[in-house]
Amino acid sequence: MTDRKGLVGRIAVVAGGTRGAGRGIAVTLGAAGATVYVTGRSVRGGPATGARPETIEETAEMVQAQDGVGIPVRVDHTIAGEVTVLFERVAQEQDGRLDILVNDIWGGDALSEWGKPFWEQSLPNGLLMQERAVCSHLITSYYAAPLMVARGSGLIVEITDGTDYAYRGNLPYSLAKISNIHLAAAMAEDLRPYGVTALAVTPGFLRSEAMLDHFGVTAETWREGARQDPHFIASETPYYIGRAIAALASDPAVAEKSGKTLSSWGLAREYGFTDVDGSRPDWGSYFIEHVLGTQA
Repeated sequence: MTDRKGLVGRIAVVAGGTRGAGRGIAVTLGAAGATVYVTGRSVRGGPATGARPETIEETAEMVQAQDGVGIPVRVDHTIAGEVTVLFERVAQEQDGRLDILVNDIWGGDALSEWGKPFWEQSLPNGLLMQERAVCSHLITSYYAAPLMVARGSGLIVEITDGTDYAYRGNLPYSLAKISNIHLAAAMAEDLRPYGVTALAVTPGFLRSEAMLDHFGVTAETWREGARQDPHFIASETPYYIGRAIAALASDPAVAEKSGKTLSSWGLAREYGFTDVDGSRPDWGSYFIEHVLGTQA
């Protein structure tokens, strides 16, 4: 999947590593040599997100298949007590070491109501989205940061959607994703004096398990999905953003990016990696040219 040399000996927690970007990131970090704690609510025999079949155990096994170390831990990141126990375990098992935290907790797909103004949407669902996708990130970073501060190093990554503060077509969704961006920027200010980096990264049009199912295609036949949505042709696998995070975590100068919001396609240009099929999707340029209808 990627070169193992970069992250040997590093300890990572991928919060929300059950599926999608989180799974791609966990597997790629493991392939690069990191020990990866894969956390989430969906376990074998106990799915937590609708009827989705993916589990944290399955992701951890995929890490192992790349000769990495994958450790599944069932955690509800909206519950501070469960998050406390997680990082107490990491500290005990890894001699107090935590190098990388990726906040990819989401759980908002079933709560999103597109095509309605915010006052016609469910207020409880909109508030629950903030609890799952914003409060959970803050809780997780709150308990992870002291391990990094104590060592004077570390990287916290907020996974978001988009690189700016523009409206994303749905108020609760926009609020959640923009809040993730500001969480990274604000954490960066508090953490900078302690040698810890915080930043945000967005994927492009993500070819997640749920999106493949939505179009009725597989990872091998995904291009057929473009018959339903022509923009799907510019999509990327979850491993693309995984390679972006692995590149950042391997970069000795990553602190220079603290507080910034970055993209999978921009980092691919900077670090020279490709998606798993050798392509280099560029959702930013594609969006400008084909979605906004202007020339990049």
